[in-house]
Amino acid sequence: MPSRYLSGSAVALVTPFKKDGTVDTDALRGLVQFHIEAGTDIIIPCGTTGESPTLSGEEQVEIIRTVSDEAKGKIMVAAGAGTNATVHAVELAKNAQKAGASAILSVAPYYNKPSQEGIYQHYRHIAEAVSVPIIIYNVPGRTGSNVSASTILRLARDFGNIMAVKEATENIAQIMELLEERPAHFSVLTGEDSMILPFMAMGGDGVISVAANEIPREVKQLVNAAKEGNLEEARAINRRCRKLFKLNFIESNPVPVKYALARMGMVEENYRLPLVPLSEENKQLIDQELKALGLL
Repeated sequence: MPSRYLSGSAVALVTPFKKDGTVDTDALRGLVQFHIEAGTDIIIPCGTTGESPTLSGEEQVEIIRTVSDEAKGKIMVAAGAGTNATVHAVELAKNAQKAGASAILSVAPYYNKPSQEGIYQHYRHIAEAVSVPIIIYNVPGRTGSNVSASTILRLARDFGNIMAVKEATENIAQIMELLEERPAHFSVLTGEDSMILPFMAMGGDGVISVAANEIPREVKQLVNAAKEGNLEEARAINRRCRKLFKLNFIESNPVPVKYALARMGMVEENYRLPLVPLSEENKQLIDQELKALGLL
């Protein structure tokens, strides 16, 4: 595998549901084609944006198989396969690999708030159980604890298949430490669309993006422009997209982005409890922005 194997513009894919609550595999296939045509580098089903907490193990496998089958090798599939019980996380990772995932995104253990050594041991068991690349997902706002830079770097040095981190944080000091001290094979990706421009300017490798669901071409252009040092172009793209980046989190992700995709005719506006539809007031704000961007 080349250095920085995991890089570029990755989409944290929504999971389309039918009205009866089942997975809409036809819409899912359509989303895969949308991203292939847009030039998205990596597609990530079954993550937080894919409503992973409400998916059964069988549905996870079905979604990954469907996405992998539709992708046909034209786009990398890095499947979400994490939970806060290590034995279960290992099982999900193995199942994702068997279902066709080329890489795995594994969220740091949440709610039980383990020590840094506990986090290290959690990822050690996953790394030893699968052969595909693993992306550590550090999202303190949802997990309740931070995976420290020293723990991430230790994992990256100790396990060749731990190849990236998704840093869903605005902790600049931690990001800089990771960028400056990482081994050659290890990618650092932001999980915050609003951070793409400064993150790439610091030497980051890409983004795992929510907004790429709606505007995949623009997100990829922003990543590429910033990576190539075309800061004027990157700033212009960032200015154009900045409001949508913010609106996607006006309520809990993925409610706003799923509403936007429904308005764009790509999915039905169905969620699984405890997520509920967007408020009417926020629907109007998103409609206005989608019109401004020419998406409606």
